[in-house]
Amino acid sequence: MSFFCLLLLLIVIFSLASGYPVAFALGGGALITSFIGILTGHFESAFLFSLPERIYGIMNNESLVAIPLFIFMGLVLEKSNIAKDLLEAMGELAGGSKTSLSLSVFAVGALLAASTGIVGATVVTMGLISLPSLLKKNVPQSLSCGIVAASGTLGQIIPPSIVLIVLGDVISSANQQAQINQGVYNTTAVSVGDLFIGALLPGFILVGFYMLYVTSYFIFSKQKNLKTKGNLSLKNTISFKELFKRIAPPLLLVILVLGSILFGFATPTEAASVGCVGALAISFIKKQLDSDKLSKALSESIQTTSMVFLILIGANILSVVFRGYGGDDLVASLLSSLGDNPAIAFSLVMLLIFVLGFFLDFFEITFVVVPLVGPALIEMGLDPVWLGVMIAMNLQTSFLTPPFGFSLFYLRGVAPKEISTTTIYKGVVPFIGIQILTLVLLWFFPSLVTTLPKVLLG
Repeated sequence: MSFFCLLLLLIVIFSLASGYPVAFALGGGALITSFIGILTGHFESAFLFSLPERIYGIMNNESLVAIPLFIFMGLVLEKSNIAKDLLEAMGELAGGSKTSLSLSVFAVGALLAASTGIVGATVVTMGLISLPSLLKKNVPQSLSCGIVAASGTLGQIIPPSIVLIVLGDVISSANQQAQINQGVYNTTAVSVGDLFIGALLPGFILVGFYMLYVTSYFIFSKQKNLKTKGNLSLKNTISFKELFKRIAPPLLLVILVLGSILFGFATPTEAASVGCVGALAISFIKKQLDSDKLSKALSESIQTTSMVFLILIGANILSVVFRGYGGDDLVASLLSSLGDNPAIAFSLVMLLIFVLGFFLDFFEITFVVVPLVGPALIEMGLDPVWLGVMIAMNLQTSFLTPPFGFSLFYLRGVAPKEISTTTIYKGVVPFIGIQILTLVLLWFFPSLVTTLPKVLLG
């Protein structure tokens, strides 16, 4: 059976390398391999009969309904220039100091991450507004690019995050499968809310490390933090009233969305609907969302959501065929052959995910790799919430790692022509290192992830 598992993976890899759409490469490769197995008598066709029910389950999954809602909320904020207003206000508040301006970019990135969770919109907005201001302050090009790219990807670890929503569903299935494999049929669930709360502290620790690095850079490079020309706008000062008017809307949205989840008033899906209503209300009150912008937000939301669910369906077909060939048992035996120490198996899986991040999107890694290795790792005794947050933090690096990091593509599209692609690559390297450092910290101190969900959710 290992031959057919390998054949399945080779067909999928070849399809992806040829540029075929991911969803069809996953599902199509799996179906081709299953047909070969049926013809040769190595695959039971009964496995394929479960596909309609599994696909219906995906489309009927209440947790996944949060994906289109959060995508729409983020796009509304981006189209209505609320994110742009926030960046401009924080830039003016930062004054003339290189350090304060750089730190304000991270602060805005964290706030936008907690209110939108859309990486593309955040990186583009910051690239258009913050990058020129950092360059005018004589912040080195590579560091400026690194700051913008790293702050723009915070939306993948700070809730509400599309990565955490998808991972929450996948980790929950893996946890239930692991319990069934251990003979526990009264299974306990892992919710998206668990991952949201578990990722809060690690996300802000990561922001703190980013800020510490930038501050240390300016201190040790002995660059004087003197006032220079070139603020974010023509004004050099901003009144408290104006600052409040620009910061209050996204801050209110964060309180509505995350607060309702943290205090148990709403599920992530319900909170996402609250966020959509809140984003629309704020946009209409500020009179910055006309019918054309709203139409574009709806259209882009539908396109992105369709892509996500098609990949999820394709990955489920791949998972069914892989399990039909005994692939899950093969993965479990390979991991268990590494010894009784789950740290070795976990470190190898994390290394695999990190390497795949150089070439694959986080959706592909989440839907293909995690369902295969998740049950085995949880059976070894790893906490599913901790495992989910660690994988999410690892997947975040895929947005920054060359050559296919999406944040790098977004930034390249809006960066000045005099900034080379190599400069952008060099700029993100320290921030990738900081993400790895944060992963190591969470490995040695898992309570940073697991304590808050236990306290708030019991």
